[in-house]
Amino acid sequence: MQVLKFGGTSVGSVENMTHVKDIINDGTNKIVVLSAMSGTTNALVQISDTIKLGNKQAAIDLIESLTNKYKLTIRQLLVDEKLALDASVYTNKVFKGLIELIDLPHSEYVYNHIVGQGELLSTYLFSRFLIQEGIKATLLPALDFMRIDQNNDPDSFYIKQNLDRLLNEKEGTYIYITQGFICLDVEGRISNLKRGGSDYTASIIGAAINAEEVQIWTDIDGFHNNDPRFVENTAAISNISFDEAAELAYFGAKILHPQTVMPVRDLNTPVRLKNTMSPDSYGTLITQQVHGEGIKAIAAKDGIYAIKIKSARMLQAHGFLKRVFEVFEKYETPIDMITTSEIAVSLTIDNPLHLEAIVAELEKIASVEVDQDMSIVCLVGNNIIYHRDTPRLFQILQDVSVRMIAYGGSNNNISLLINTNDKKDTLRKLQDYVFKSQSGYAIH
Repeated sequence: MQVLKFGGTSVGSVENMTHVKDIINDGTNKIVVLSAMSGTTNALVQISDTIKLGNKQAAIDLIESLTNKYKLTIRQLLVDEKLALDASVYTNKVFKGLIELIDLPHSEYVYNHIVGQGELLSTYLFSRFLIQEGIKATLLPALDFMRIDQNNDPDSFYIKQNLDRLLNEKEGTYIYITQGFICLDVEGRISNLKRGGSDYTASIIGAAINAEEVQIWTDIDGFHNNDPRFVENTAAISNISFDEAAELAYFGAKILHPQTVMPVRDLNTPVRLKNTMSPDSYGTLITQQVHGEGIKAIAAKDGIYAIKIKSARMLQAHGFLKRVFEVFEKYETPIDMITTSEIAVSLTIDNPLHLEAIVAELEKIASVEVDQDMSIVCLVGNNIIYHRDTPRLFQILQDVSVRMIAYGGSNNNISLLINTNDKKDTLRKLQDYVFKSQSGYAIH
């Protein structure tokens, strides 16, 4: 059995849903994971924020606007009167439930409940559409099997046990439709796997059923060797390893959720990235196998904060770094990059939620400087730190102010911290050097 995930754009219109229907209707068993229709999650977040601010009428207006969007979708998608009525009753119930939340005290639970409705709506409508088209499909509610533990990690045992039970109960169906993103927490309340988490859902399911392959369908032909939003003439990468894919996803390649490959890499379950609008294109295949050496791709991650911690106490003091890391652990703030000298530590974070408190604690032991509006440019490829042409990278970046360099921590990754204003120019210079050079550096 395969697991296929389709993103919000792929189910964002009736035309695109028809493409998805044609892709999955090939007579083979599969679990299909859907995101919310494009724009829905953003609208739901806005509704939640408006409720939190106490603006009841504005929240009602936003809910009414979203309701009208789904009424139009139902009219365009479902010509079968009974199925259209079923869909209308369901969507009305969802939106009525949102209105009822307006008078409740706002909380994390209320937020999670609101933003989780998008996937419930898309899967219900799409399952009705498949039935209308004569395709035997069954809705498999993610909240019946998907759960995270007290550390917010997938509860693998619970997921496998309940998913196996549900699949056995619904034997005879060859297409199962389920929701990405949403799950239950350890206390049984609705929660989620964070934005982009539908990819993660697909690989968690893939690991639980030991799938033949996990496919992530979106609106681009797999991983590109650079960011096509800023660089012209980028190319799709046909094959890439799990390690390389994980680095690219973490450091800014938007096509894949950073944790997607983790559940399936030890099982060696292939992950394939495909384009819904061009299903015959090869896309990108992610496996354990390594193809060639040198830089394969370049990605950039914005919204980075650089923190410089300087203290004479650090000199030959074995416990100083431990005290620094304990501050970030206390506030559950991950560190992306780190460099050290005799009396200073420079590091980066991408979550400023607790930045003020972190700085206040660090200032008890050192002087602290914070720079914002920074970006990490990440170069990824097998054994790139040993490649003969790698040192030349720094020659072409002479005019770029590089704040930090992470080199040698991974054989597959070189990371540069730069000002966000320099990002486009840096990406283009690297593109010209790596993929247009005649040195043989480019790997396809």
